Amino acid sequence: MKTDSISWKEQDDWGMKEFILLMLLEFVIVIGCIKFLIAPIYSRWLDNDLYAGTLMGLTIAITLVLGIYLIALRPQKLSWSEVGIKPFAKRDWKIILFLSIILLTGAVVIVVLTSFIGNGWENSKTEAIQKNVTFFTVFIAFISAAVISPIYEEIFYRGFLYRWLRTRIGFMGALLLSSLIFTIIHIPTYNVMPVNFFSGIIFAFAYERTNSIWVPVIIHGLTNGIMVLLTSLG
Repeated sequence: MKTDSISWKEQDDWGMKEFILLMLLEFVIVIGCIKFLIAPIYSRWLDNDLYAGTLMGLTIAITLVLGIYLIALRPQKLSWSEVGIKPFAKRDWKIILFLSIILLTGAVVIVVLTSFIGNGWENSKTEAIQKNVTFFTVFIAFISAAVISPIYEEIFYRGFLYRWLRTRIGFMGALLLSSLIFTIIHIPTYNVMPVNFFSGIIFAFAYERTNSIWVPVIIHGLTNGIMVLLTSLG
């Protein structure tokens, strides 16, 4: 296990096998099975897009986090710190605040600039909230967007994927490629893909600067949570 805070940017204990297996887990199991096969079952079972989407998110979270543990960590007796689960310095709260403002501002600008393209595919969970705004629906949406998604997405896409790319193609290459993959997995919500790409860059940059995955998790959760509250008010 590595103790130097810089060493994670220069080397890791994984090879191509771990990368391929985890990408297959994402693109075959998560996208191919959970999103396209299991998600419709949840929708019919719960008869509510918000509840079904939240349950799907929880299913994906368990699948990807368990995949990280079984494929990347356990076989080589590595701790969760290898994917960035470690404390961050108090001074990093300034970075959290600054990057959160940048992300929210940038997202608004991107949405305005791309609005002429059309609405694209709407988020079914967002529509469900707007149709039935109650404390419970907003609470469920908030937990889904501000807690569940940020934790598993940051562990997987920044903690593993960005780090794996960082040690092989450098900072800029990892920043762009990990953000591109992060964007692709959000298909078919095409209308927010530019925002997803920008978000991926912010999250990866936050991890790069602070060496802790909790920083992008907080930024991710904070901005998502604000969006949920704004959506409920709209």
